[in-house]
Amino acid sequence: MDQIVRARGVRKVYRSGSEVEALKGIDLDIPRGELLAIVGPSGSGKTTLLNCLSGLESIDGGEILVDGENLAALEDNDRTDYRARSMGFVFQAFNLLPVLSAVENVELPLLLVGTASKEARARALETLNLVGLSERAGHRPEQLSGGEQQRVAVARSLVHRPAVVWADEPTGNLDSESTDAVMALFRRLNDEGQTIVMVTHNPQIAASAARTVRMRDGRIENGNAVVADSPEAETVTVPPGSGEGEPR
Repeated sequence: MDQIVRARGVRKVYRSGSEVEALKGIDLDIPRGELLAIVGPSGSGKTTLLNCLSGLESIDGGEILVDGENLAALEDNDRTDYRARSMGFVFQAFNLLPVLSAVENVELPLLLVGTASKEARARALETLNLVGLSERAGHRPEQLSGGEQQRVAVARSLVHRPAVVWADEPTGNLDSESTDAVMALFRRLNDEGQTIVMVTHNPQIAASAARTVRMRDGRIENGNAVVADSPEAETVTVPPGSGEGEPR
């Protein structure tokens, strides 16, 4: 099986007067094209794990490969460039620039990596159409509902055709109707082959994922999270299911 993410023995320690070991030797494989939910109580380390897997935070031990790239071996600038070109991010806060229209927000990641403006605009409009917002392309964030703003954020995460999309509580600020719309979009994108890894405290959201990894006290507690045909695997099938969202 093709693993887009491979983590072995990942440790993360926060130091601020005293040491807090947020991740305690995490092993995790994520197959290409999977929709994975990471769940667990507050303080379990799930957001820290997502940040480390995506290279937003450094690690204190172990190894993380994303699409074959060893993130820990990259210099800071190279890691930032790799994230910009190969990863998409969706957060609980929409993080849209208020002075830019929807299409301008979506095309921004392409412009930042040097894509020609004409191509960036065309791809941004195409991606807004993908998330059902082509008619709102010229609207600024304040003119959009919360659900529409999050769909713009999803479009922005997809516009450069990333290998993996990381989503941290992507429905945390949404009402139930908007939550359903965003999750339906994630499932459709995943059906089309997009790898999505999301952190959530909502058991209903987690239940829509193909697989759920449950964390507690910096460890994965629901069995081995290494897939069955990996050389290190012992057990792996982790059923989709429930769960609850600095360690984080």
